[in-house]
Amino acid sequence: MSVESTDAAGRGPRARRVPLAVLDLVPIADGDTAGGALRNSIDLARHAEAFGYARYWLAEHHLNPGVAGSAPHTLLGIIAGATERIRVGTAATILGNYEPLQVAEAFGTVASLWPDRVDLGLGRSGFPPPASAGAAASAPAASPPAAAPAAEPAVAASGALVNRIVEGLVVPPVRPFHTDRARFALQGRLLGREPGDAARFADTVDDLLAFFAGDYEGDGIAVTVQPAEGSGVQVWIHGSTAGESARIAGRLGLPYGANYHVAPSGVIESLAEYRAHFQPSAGLDRPHTIVSVDVVVAETDAEAHRIAAGYAEWVLSIREGQGAVPYPRPEEALPDSALASIELTAVQDRLDTRFVGSPETVVGLLETLQRVTGADELLVTTITHDHDARVASYRLLADAWSGAGASGLADAADLAEGARTAHDREALTSA
Repeated sequence: MSVESTDAAGRGPRARRVPLAVLDLVPIADGDTAGGALRNSIDLARHAEAFGYARYWLAEHHLNPGVAGSAPHTLLGIIAGATERIRVGTAATILGNYEPLQVAEAFGTVASLWPDRVDLGLGRSGFPPPASAGAAASAPAASPPAAAPAAEPAVAASGALVNRIVEGLVVPPVRPFHTDRARFALQGRLLGREPGDAARFADTVDDLLAFFAGDYEGDGIAVTVQPAEGSGVQVWIHGSTAGESARIAGRLGLPYGANYHVAPSGVIESLAEYRAHFQPSAGLDRPHTIVSVDVVVAETDAEAHRIAAGYAEWVLSIREGQGAVPYPRPEEALPDSALASIELTAVQDRLDTRFVGSPETVVGLLETLQRVTGADELLVTTITHDHDARVASYRLLADAWSGAGASGLADAADLAEGARTAHDREALTSA
């Protein structure tokens, strides 16, 4: 199958509206504090619920001067208590940073207090196996023929990498950038990471599912994990490539989150790998996907680009390894043209795939993303310096996406949830 001529699902154009969800990194604006950012997240969650968004998910980032989302499991319960019906969760909990028992107990606690509302998104990011382990020991499993192969990056006559355009969607090549390896190693040590721990991801997912299902047995000993067992936590797996995470999600029949907002170059292949490996489970009889995307919406294209300023230097601070800087004020943000060529190259993929503009502009871009990827839901992350502008962005998008105000968006989410029977929703947590 050619990703250039068909959508990733192989189904052709799709016009239906899918539910929208929110991904919150808890950004700290320049001049604000971590406490202010956390309070803003609580406020945004309440607004997102009122606007009709289906889910409110928290990301996990550590040692960032400009991000307060380092303890999503703690904030999760606060968000759940501050809202009434919106689903809350993580995208993603990085499993190598915790013991699976701790994750199950934390999410089971929130889900027991706020039932039928909690999602646990799992991510694999972590330390790779030591170099001495050998290539054969760490090589991923081969992909079945049905999976779309990773496309060769497009190259201009000058030799420069250029974007692919897949049915109108920008799919950039992987861009080179340098990270601070010493800082990365320090973060791993502070979190208790060990070389090779990422290789235990599959076993850890199996343990978690067994904790929630109530059928875990270790060393010949059966245990009951309370309050996780029977708590109704919905488990997702998130990935950025056509790698192990996509295959595991498919094999277990779990819903899958694909990353267009951080790793846009691999989103189509990642989704194809998941679908190629999908096996129906008690909870899902067909693949179910959500695709993340960076979005900023304002009344006009010009105003949206004004409030979106500062994004390039913010992303650059992350990719260089210093940790996200506090998000700049628009009037003080460096213009993209002020970045050195090597700096701009390092963030160009993120600039090219951020949807910025009026409601009409962004809706058109989201329609293309949904059609090409075949996503069942879209996960929107919006970062601006001004909190009110961020809230307004989500409101304008909800109104435009539904075509009938926030209630229409809520109806779309209800229809998606109603597609599963009560039995299926319960089984999804123990698949």
